Amino acid sequence: MKKNSFTEIIKAEMLLFIREPSAFFFTLIFPLLMMLLFSSIWGNDPFPGEFFGYLDFSVGGYMGMVMATGFFMSLTVTMATYREKGILKRFRATPVSPFAILVGQLVSVFAVTVAGVILLLIAGYLLFNLQFFGNIFEFILAFLLSSASIAALGFIPASLAPTARSGVVLANTMYFPMLFLSGATLPRSMLPQFLQDVSQVFPLTHAISLMQKVWLGEHIWDSPVHIAVLSGFILAGLFVSVKFFKWE
Repeated sequence: MKKNSFTEIIKAEMLLFIREPSAFFFTLIFPLLMMLLFSSIWGNDPFPGEFFGYLDFSVGGYMGMVMATGFFMSLTVTMATYREKGILKRFRATPVSPFAILVGQLVSVFAVTVAGVILLLIAGYLLFNLQFFGNIFEFILAFLLSSASIAALGFIPASLAPTARSGVVLANTMYFPMLFLSGATLPRSMLPQFLQDVSQVFPLTHAISLMQKVWLGEHIWDSPVHIAVLSGFILAGLFVSVKFFKWE
């Protein structure tokens, strides 16, 4: 697989994403609107006795929302659509490596995820004085680990869904419980205790918690449970995807 061919695949996937209004809106715009809405209500003045405000604490949740939307909804539906239309099958008969197709899809979704996060940070800084209290290198590591975990889990429905419609159903079944229970929309402390316990099974919960802690100044190695859970989901997602991925 030539480097320029791989680059063309990524460019093509990016263009297809941009031309899909729903994917563009829910990955890039919807999390931004949610952040602007709740930050307008709660502001970002420091909580009593704390050094951080609402947005400083919650920005990790909005980043998680961007990740989940991209790696669950966009990735699953795109791969299922390619499978239903026979595109994946035809790719296997071309010089283009099937592996390159999958990696190209992941890279394009990750690029969009990074763009969505940058939009959040710029808007938060300009409008609500968003502040960062941690180590930038540790936060980047936490962000990459979180993205890899969500991507690996998102590849499970992407690997199995035979049609675009079934892909939407599978993705929604996993996406919405995570979205509402993980802390991406509301702080988990507002949930009943049994729902907080249930939320621990979702990688997004651990991703958001890890990013929140590192953002607010904790060291990444102070969260070994989050790191272990996210790493476990990466391995589990890769195992299921490799073993059960369907090309047609």
